Amino acid sequence: METKKPYITVQAPEGYSAPGFFATNLDKVVGLARKNSIWPLPFATSCCGIEFMATMGAHYDLGRFGAERLSFSPRQADLLMVMGTIAKKMGPIVHQIYEQMAEPRWVIAVGACASSGGIFDTFSVLQGIDKVVPVDVYVPGCPPRPEQIIDGFMKIQELVGNESLRRRYSPEYRSLLESYGIK
Repeated sequence: METKKPYITVQAPEGYSAPGFFATNLDKVVGLARKNSIWPLPFATSCCGIEFMATMGAHYDLGRFGAERLSFSPRQADLLMVMGTIAKKMGPIVHQIYEQMAEPRWVIAVGACASSGGIFDTFSVLQGIDKVVPVDVYVPGCPPRPEQIIDGFMKIQELVGNESLRRRYSPEYRSLLESYGIK
């Protein structure tokens, strides 16, 4: 009779283990927990939002990566996903939503319009959301395929899992936020 091996869902962080215990440092444990429980806030304005809807659907299922719960409240989200064309009038709203999110927080610019204004090089379109909020990951495409959105999300997971707990309090990070007018 065959014995079944236990199913392991995530890889344990580096550490020391022996029968009955496992030891590692706090940064790695917190990183492991954060990266597998990200609550994204989708801010979709056009066709990239439709591709994101497909990403959340059964075929691609972003929920299997730890993002099952979408948050439509900035106070309960830690990942801002900006998708689509952002008009200059909407720039302050994106900035305000970012400020309302609790630390730690991350941002993905999904698609050419959110990343660089796309084909809309006009007076009314913001030429990239990095003009109003700091961006951690850019997902290229017009619109990007669901696989690309998942790849961008996995890059955020990698960043979240490896980020030091003290990075957010560093002088470099504080000066970055100040350059965007965020206190």
